[in-house]
Amino acid sequence: MPQELQLVAFQLAQEVYGVDIAQVQEIIRMQPITKVPGAPDFVEGVINLRGRVIPVIDLRKRFRLPKGEETKSTRIIVVDVPPHTVGMIVDSVDEVLRLSEDKIEPPSPLIASIDTEYIKGVGKLEGKLLILLDLARVLTKEEKHALEDLKGTLEKA
Repeated sequence: MPQELQLVAFQLAQEVYGVDIAQVQEIIRMQPITKVPGAPDFVEGVINLRGRVIPVIDLRKRFRLPKGEETKSTRIIVVDVPPHTVGMIVDSVDEVLRLSEDKIEPPSPLIASIDTEYIKGVGKLEGKLLILLDLARVLTKEEKHALEDLKGTLEKA
């Protein structure tokens, strides 16, 4: 019997992506982001979330997609990207859905490259495809180190 995954589905540049709901802490409306001098390129800045300073990354920038316009649907998904908690800016959050593992295919070798190793698979929903992300691989080892350095800098300030 195939297992079901529970996913948070969101839009990014007209594509639908999904992340495991167990890694999602919360979904918040877009809010002012404080720029941090010297922060890595992929970090938009930081937000204060109930007393915790959370780095925020723009997934469009991380995935090398065209820059999007901020709308009233733009959201920040606060997720665990081991060993960090980060906010990811997305165009909109669609829904929480269940997807049977037998409806998920591994990424095609044509798109599976070093730069797309964060794609866990492609899910088939009624007439559309859902790109499943592996949050542990969304950031490279170097980017995780850069976040660690940023966190150290912010704690000293």
